[in-house]
Amino acid sequence: MTVELQEDNRGATIDAQFKALSDGTRRALLEYLVREGEQSVHALTAIAGVSQPMVSRHLGKLKRARLVTARRAGRETFYSARAKGLAPVVQWMAVYGALWSQRFTALEDMGA
Repeated sequence: MTVELQEDNRGATIDAQFKALSDGTRRALLEYLVREGEQSVHALTAIAGVSQPMVSRHLGKLKRARLVTARRAGRETFYSARAKGLAPVVQWMAVYGALWSQRFTALEDMGA
């Protein structure tokens, strides 16, 4: 059996978000931005435990995944978490969470 998957912008966004969130450092940076608000790359480097170029690479992946935004101010770049950035992942998880919940309920009903 062959299943054709249709790739659209939404699917590409979700893929990029799952890839971005698969790294612990990126998740920590995103969580920090959610908690603390806008931060400079310099400030994020101080708390990240990795080099500034590595922090910049991680932030670039988060930005491409539409999870953060960036703004330049002089020589500094400031990053903020996007309020609705995780919406595609949350929606995807809600659909499949409901599907799996239904299947587990059906299995439980068979055993009863």
